[in-house]
Amino acid sequence: MARSGMNTSGTTLDPDGPKKKITKESFRHGLRIFRYVLPYRLKFIVGLVLLTLSSATTMGFPWVIGKLTDAANGKPFVLPNGVTLSITQIALGLFAVILLQGTFSFGRIWFFTQVSEFTVRDIRQALYRKFVTLPIPYFEKHRVGAITSRITSDVGQIQDSFSLTLAELFRQVTTLIVGVTFIMLVSVKLSLFMLLTFPPIVIVAMLFGRKIRVLAKATQEELAKTNVIVEETLQGINTVKAFTNELFETNRYGTSLNRTLQAALRSNLYRGGFVSFVIIGLFGGIIMVLWRAASLVAAGQMTIGDLTSFALYTIFIGASVGGLGELYGKVQSTLGASERILEILDEPSEPTHRPRVAGTVPLQVRGDIEYRNVAFSYPTRPDLPVLKNIDFDIQAGEKIALVGPSGAGKSTIVQLLMQFYELSGGKILIDGRDLQQYDLTELRRHIGIVPQETLLFGGSIRENIAYGKIDATDAEITLAARKANAWQFIESFPEGLDTLVGERGVKLSGGQRQRIAIARAILKNPAILILDEATSALDSESEKLVQSAMDELMQNRTSIIIAHRLSTIRKADKILVIDAGRIVEQGTHDELSHSENGLYANLLKLQLEVS
Repeated sequence: MARSGMNTSGTTLDPDGPKKKITKESFRHGLRIFRYVLPYRLKFIVGLVLLTLSSATTMGFPWVIGKLTDAANGKPFVLPNGVTLSITQIALGLFAVILLQGTFSFGRIWFFTQVSEFTVRDIRQALYRKFVTLPIPYFEKHRVGAITSRITSDVGQIQDSFSLTLAELFRQVTTLIVGVTFIMLVSVKLSLFMLLTFPPIVIVAMLFGRKIRVLAKATQEELAKTNVIVEETLQGINTVKAFTNELFETNRYGTSLNRTLQAALRSNLYRGGFVSFVIIGLFGGIIMVLWRAASLVAAGQMTIGDLTSFALYTIFIGASVGGLGELYGKVQSTLGASERILEILDEPSEPTHRPRVAGTVPLQVRGDIEYRNVAFSYPTRPDLPVLKNIDFDIQAGEKIALVGPSGAGKSTIVQLLMQFYELSGGKILIDGRDLQQYDLTELRRHIGIVPQETLLFGGSIRENIAYGKIDATDAEITLAARKANAWQFIESFPEGLDTLVGERGVKLSGGQRQRIAIARAILKNPAILILDEATSALDSESEKLVQSAMDELMQNRTSIIIAHRLSTIRKADKILVIDAGRIVEQGTHDELSHSENGLYANLLKLQLEVS
């Protein structure tokens, strides 16, 4: 069992995701994600204007409070036009400021939320569209869990930025600039004293914050390890009980929990110290500033109203400076997330769904196939050839079988026909035309496959059969099910075609899943059919039913059969024996079975002995 601090997808569980150091290049690259905002730029601009007005009314609040305080102390507030405002009028003005701020804030949230939701929808749609068009080698090099986290956690990070982080960053910077400007207007002496007091506090606060983030990440990683133990144990509960290791797993989980506890305690120790420092340092600094301000009031150099405004602006500035450190971390995470999303969006896609030239007829495929000196090595292992000089041809309607030891290259031969990989050498022709000249989508529509392990989607039987032809009628689906020997068991279910198959088809037996897959292929009606060891995992009764369904399916089609059970390929027109990436024998079943010391004859003999 795995002992790493990763989840089952292989991705470390970091609460904020990997941070991206903010540089000019990373910032410019990360801003490319904003192209998804462009269709909604009008809403974004309106939201930005409302955010500006909301910030402005917020910063006007301390100033009006100061004037109200002065009026209460006998210093009237006189407008530029000479009109003196009463305490009631100033209070009503303060209420108007609050009312405007509430209105602007609502509008800002509403418009930014719309921009955020629409933008995130477009990004997710673009990512999913990219996922399904990426070539197979990409998925072999990247874990599915790591890929799906791009469309979940990374896009969620972008969503938070559009709806919250950007607005807060703008607000905090505005508060800092406007606040410093106001306090300088109120009292230059006091402002300089405050600005000398705050920097040391801010620097220590940022150091504390960085240490807390590191410890929080360590706690999350330890917690991830405990989650892995739970997931592994529950998934393999039969094995745990079979080996009577309940106590061992309990102790293992307890040890991991203790490590998580220690990490959490260290993190909370620093967090508690940070809170104490903020209370003592920040408010201590404010007390020093207020002491200085009170001295200036006593000396007649400031009014009590100015002191009140100054104190409020000082608190606003302190809060904004404290918030900027956290926002900087969020911006780092956002840049990292946007870069990872853009990396996937920049990946080259398969050349599928090319637009058809007007007036051209849909592709027709007869099913003649020719492999000419085909060679192949996986992109991740170019020095290890999988296929070497594969040379054969199939006439339309013929049935050929590929046999040989495991790892000989049989499945690779048919995967190259589907263009899941690029050839390392040679060429494949279909109807005399190079495979590379076909539009992948059109070509694959004419190729059907029944794999060894059938993947059914978690919907109904009807939806799974109709996957071969999305717009199929119920009559067509029923006919395909009958031809696949599947209608009998489908009919026995109370819901019939609407029976839910469960995740990956778990509610059906192996033979039932295979017959659904065959029905799907019959409905697709391909010119070329690939049967990849479709009966190898079935019992004798299921195999007989599936074999009968496959015989129906193979009629009048070019069929390539990969089989371990040699009894299933006796009727093949030609058998190709593959070993170590080469064709070592070819002929009919009768010809090959009578070849002394031939690989096919030996494989046949071994199977007969085993059976």
